[in-house]
Amino acid sequence: MLPIRISIVSYLNSRPFLYGIEHSDLFKEIQLSSDTPAICARKLLENEVDLGLVPVAILPLLPHYSIIGDYCIGAVGAVTSVILYSEVPLHAIKSIWLDYQSRTSLQLTRVLARHFWKIAPVWQNGSAGFENKVKGDSAALVIGDRTFELKDKYRYAFDLGEEWFRFTGLPFVFACWVTTKKLPDDFIKKFNQALDGGIQHIPELARGISESGQYPIDVFQYLQQHISYRLDREKRKGLERFLGYLSGQSPEA
Repeated sequence: MLPIRISIVSYLNSRPFLYGIEHSDLFKEIQLSSDTPAICARKLLENEVDLGLVPVAILPLLPHYSIIGDYCIGAVGAVTSVILYSEVPLHAIKSIWLDYQSRTSLQLTRVLARHFWKIAPVWQNGSAGFENKVKGDSAALVIGDRTFELKDKYRYAFDLGEEWFRFTGLPFVFACWVTTKKLPDDFIKKFNQALDGGIQHIPELARGISESGQYPIDVFQYLQQHISYRLDREKRKGLERFLGYLSGQSPEA
């Protein structure tokens, strides 16, 4: 039997998942790659992997799919790593540079701008170094580990997890485990157990990462308080609401 091909996001927030997978018996049965969210999405869309931790905004692009397991990359309020940086208040923003690493955060920014912030900026596609273009009335959406170095650099920082919660009263799901194939039930069960094992080991995992000095943040606080991993009923409701906006239905509570 060929190994199941899996793509996982290469950010700090997915490290508990990676830990759980690497410390499970499944690790010998899979082919694992670590990618940016956009690459995870492309690999699933182009059938280069069988299972991916993908930005949820790609779900409408898939002719059929299944969400696997009980875990996701989510937030109930502030996520601290998906941030719109600006030198001016929201109402004064005229253009927004969009991070090229994730479709979901890009679409979430558009939804919030239209339906919550009530602004109509010019949208600009960012490339490497785009976060340095925050000046005047030009803002930038930055996601992932790069946000940690930008803390307090700009006058305004709008946390998209927090803004979504203020808008809807619901958690937000940034990425979840998705397959376009029929995976064996036994594999799904063991995979979910591996993810759970990684979540259970967050304290010691965070301690080891902190000791490495790689990140200028409180790693335990970030993983334990700002990232919410359980794909529970409220997160599924938040996901459904978000997908409704993407479909143009403009769902209301």
